[in-house]
Amino acid sequence: MLDDELNVSIRERDGVAVIDLVGDVTTFAEEKITSAYSEVSSRGARNILLNFRQNDYINSAGIAILIGVVTEVNRNNQRLAVSGLSQHFQKIFRMVGLAQYIDIYQDEEEALRGFAVAT
Repeated sequence: MLDDELNVSIRERDGVAVIDLVGDVTTFAEEKITSAYSEVSSRGARNILLNFRQNDYINSAGIAILIGVVTEVNRNNQRLAVSGLSQHFQKIFRMVGLAQYIDIYQDEEEALRGFAVAT
């Protein structure tokens, strides 16, 4: 399903900025994802969680977008984690090296516990 239907929403939970990604992460997602990241950063977020719970597809362009976000997170001394990735995409994140820079959690609850331990 290669279309531009990605819905991005932002919420805060336990001091963590949660960016929910519902739909496919492809080249069409770049503006929505980078805008959401910029918005939470402008609000002073130090801990950011990308929630992929309702995501079925990430292509190479989507991976490139996420690498760009990781670069900005590192530049801004923030902490980024992801949750809800399928086993397949967890493996891909490890293969392309994203797992070196972000923590990967099974679900949102586990991620929030991870942020709490790290602070």
